[in-house]
Amino acid sequence: MVRLMPSLLSADFANLQAAIESVPSADALHVDVMDNHFVPNLTLGLPVFESIRAATPVMLDVHLMIEDPDRWAPAYAEAGAESVTFHVEAAAAPVRLARELRGRGARASMALKPATPIEPYADLLPELDMVLIMTVEPGFGGQKFLDLCLPKIERTRALLDKVGGDVWLQVDGGVSAETVERCAAAGVDSFVAGSSVFGADDPDAMVAELRRLALAAAG
Repeated sequence: MVRLMPSLLSADFANLQAAIESVPSADALHVDVMDNHFVPNLTLGLPVFESIRAATPVMLDVHLMIEDPDRWAPAYAEAGAESVTFHVEAAAAPVRLARELRGRGARASMALKPATPIEPYADLLPELDMVLIMTVEPGFGGQKFLDLCLPKIERTRALLDKVGGDVWLQVDGGVSAETVERCAAAGVDSFVAGSSVFGADDPDAMVAELRRLALAAAG
């Protein structure tokens, strides 16, 4: 299974409705929430997310790049996010938070910055529905993919296979036609792509092309 999740961070914020409608074949829409504290950028918050939720029935995959996700993340689940990702570097009680998100009807996901190893969190994996490996430093779109993250992706895939169950492995950062195959070969099944999709002349055609490349590389 390959999932393509275009990131609205790279869309035209003045016309998010048009951006949403430009990628009808997307499996989900990725919504980046930044607070200018955990990362050096400020994007959108709960009121804008609620407007996005009202505008589309498509699965919404919320990525919280914020301080104190233990406090704020459950509100996104309550507002209708099907998946909520918190950064383990910012969470005070990640197991409790994951269980609370699941209890409110959302998939619980844990994100790791490029330099954060997966091994210390191996025991948390059964509590999760997805692991997000950042392949750029979080905070800004349009960055270059960090190849040094590929070994960590492979190690994470091995740990997830050992745990079993339906835990997705997602990457976010620099995903494009030039990098998606390497990610898929390393074991990724869920791909966030921002500038490569919304910067294309035909965003939905790019979604289809990334899916084709990922499926071929995954074998």
